[in-house]
Formats: sequence, structure tokens, C-alpha cells
Amino acid sequence: MLVTTDAMLKAAQKGGYAVGHFNTSDLEFTQAIIEAATELKSPVIIATSVKALEFAGTSNIAAIVRKLADEAAVPIALHLDHGPNLKWVEECLENGYTSIMLDASSKPYEENVALTKFAVELAAIKGVPVEAELGVLKGVEDDVQAAEHIYTDPAVAARFVAETGCKSLAVAIGTSHGAYKFHGSAHLDLDRLAAIRKVVHIPLVLHGASAVPQELLVTANQYGGKIMDAQGVPAEAIRAAIERGICKVNTDTDVRLAFTAAARKFYADHPADFDPRSLLAVTRAAVKAMVADRIRLFGSDGKA
Repeated sequence: MLVTTDAMLKAAQKGGYAVGHFNTSDLEFTQAIIEAATELKSPVIIATSVKALEFAGTSNIAAIVRKLADEAAVPIALHLDHGPNLKWVEECLENGYTSIMLDASSKPYEENVALTKFAVELAAIKGVPVEAELGVLKGVEDDVQAAEHIYTDPAVAARFVAETGCKSLAVAIGTSHGAYKFHGSAHLDLDRLAAIRKVVHIPLVLHGASAVPQELLVTANQYGGKIMDAQGVPAEAIRAAIERGICKVNTDTDVRLAFTAAARKFYADHPADFDPRSLLAVTRAAVKAMVADRIRLFGSDGKA
């Protein structure tokens, strides 16, 4: 069933777990996410970036998610990830999205407030909650990129939430968009997160939280050109962040890596197979397994 993120994130905040946000751009990724959530009886957020919408078409991907969500027995939200402007907010609202992120975090504070507040007002007409972001994450993911971290200030975060009326807030505490392009794991500022939690009472969101599983990275690199040499966010850091108030965790790089590793190995093992359904069945299963692994990590299994 298709729902907004409002009730599911409030339940996560109260229950001490996080809901997984997983990006999609096609039928197979969407099927994998929903199948994993259904089997584990977990709420889930299916997200699309602007690049995904340009690739698949907003109305097309929305129709796929709505159809599969209507047939599912778990709560599913359809979320715009890193909406860069009000045009995309309006387009997604018109196509039945049940959650919106307006990301003006790279802009000056007052402009971020003004744009977020306007997005909140637009979305409220359809009863849709808005996620905002304060602070800047280093790294690259689609068109979202920054060279350095700008950590979220707790006092400014409290003011921002009061001024905008956003329903959830993505915070910058040391994670990175995309995969880490350095040796060693991320170091999260958990004290900062705890301080934000004390003064901000809406659900908090962790972006850039992919683990970059090394076994998948080895497989992908073994069967094709080198993708990356990187580390991600350790499981214990994710758990610690959830314990300190994170209610939604974004995952994109990990599911892409699961797909790529499975695809490269499949064609290495089956060079004569040219039926795309053979490939897609294998990659869909790999994405599903990754989503299930993250759902268990976030503690949302059995919470539908």
C-alpha cells in the first residue's frame, strides 16, 4: 500500500529503528525492493533521483511503483530524492508522489529556508510531507556534489525546522554522497547527532550511508574494469546513528554495486547467453538480497 513517510518515520522515531530508503529507476529494482520489504514485513521508501526520472520518465516510474505498492501488504512511500528545484517538486506531486525532498542545502541559509518553506506549502495541498537538508555532504551522487563537508549546526537546525515546517531533516555528520574515495571508513560525529536530536524533534535522516561491501567490490572489480577503491559506513556506525535518533537511512551505492557485481559475474560465467531476462533475474535477486540485508541492519524488519 502506498502511504506518506509521515506516519512511518514517526513510528520509527518512537520505536528506535530506521526505515530504509532505496533508489530505483526501473521495474526490476522496484520489484526487488518491494519483495525484500514484503518478505521481511518492513515499511520501505522507494526513491527516485532526478536523473532516474529523466531516464525512465516521471509518470512511468510513478505508475510502476503505484501498481506494485497497491499489491503489496507493507507500507511503501514514493519519494523524490534531492529535488533540486520547485519544478521537480511540482512534477512529482502531480504524479502521485507521497514524499518529497527539496534539497537547497548548497544555497545560502535564507534561500534554503525560503525554497523549503515554499515546497512545504505546495506539498501540504496534497498532504505530502517534505524532507529538507541542512549542511553539505562531501562526495558525488548524480548531480549532487560537494568538495568538502559542512556539518549541521544543532542550533541552526532547530531554527531551520521551526522556520520551514519540514517534516524530516537530513543532517551532515560525516557521511558522504556516493562511495568513499579513500582508504578507511567514515567517521561519524555522533556527539553532534545527539546534540541535534536534543533540539530537533522531527525525524532525522542519514544520507550517504552506503556500506560499500568489500566482497561485492572485489567481485565487480574481478570480472570487469575497476569501479572504485573505497570504503563505506560500517554497520556499527549505522546502528549507533540510529540509536541517537536517525529514523531514515538512504541507500543507493550499495544496490548499484550489488547489481553491477552480479551482472559482471553473470556474463563472465555465461558468455553465450543473450537473453536479457536471464541477466535481469540474477541482478534483481542480488539487489533484493542487498535491500534485505540493509533492512535488517536498520531494524525495520517486522515493523510493517
